[in-house]
Amino acid sequence: MTGLSNREALELQLKQTTKECEGVALALIDVDHFMEINTLFGHDIGDHVLKTIADILKEETSETVVFRVSGDEFAVMLADYSLEQGFLKMESVRAAVQASRDRFHLPSVDEAPDISVTVGIAQYPRDAKDENALMRAANAALMSAKEAGRNQVSLPPNEEMVMKTCYYPATMVRQLKTLAEKLKKKESILFREALTDLIRKYDR
Repeated sequence: MTGLSNREALELQLKQTTKECEGVALALIDVDHFMEINTLFGHDIGDHVLKTIADILKEETSETVVFRVSGDEFAVMLADYSLEQGFLKMESVRAAVQASRDRFHLPSVDEAPDISVTVGIAQYPRDAKDENALMRAANAALMSAKEAGRNQVSLPPNEEMVMKTCYYPATMVRQLKTLAEKLKKKESILFREALTDLIRKYDR
């Protein structure tokens, strides 16, 4: 229906890519409240939502790295990406989905939910030593994002967003860590809030 490759194709490509590349980021993406959409509007609308999500993923990344792994769950494999780069890419994907309400053609009713996605991302070899462990780490990150309230990008539960000093000055990295400890939030959550503010400021 979406024209995307399936879970088996993802597993094969992951196995090959982890052998060829120094780093591979894997994002698992879940459509928020999809069963509610199907119940409220029917399967035709639900199918259109899935097709549109697939289109947005292909537009924001590349068709060759996007997979549909189950009914309302997708995956994006990013070769030669660090965890930080993958996080930034998937945050832009999440924002693109949220900004695309008109494309989903939902009926104008009060109970119509906003279409959003929840994303968990992990990176080989930072979070896993092989493709199977990478799938498990990305899934753990996805579960963490769901538990935190959905419509966000999360890292594996034991991972912190430690910015590399080649991207950010060491003083900024220390300030971010201090602020995260003070507010009792993950660094990745604060980083997402900053990105949201930045997008809101300039994407008008």
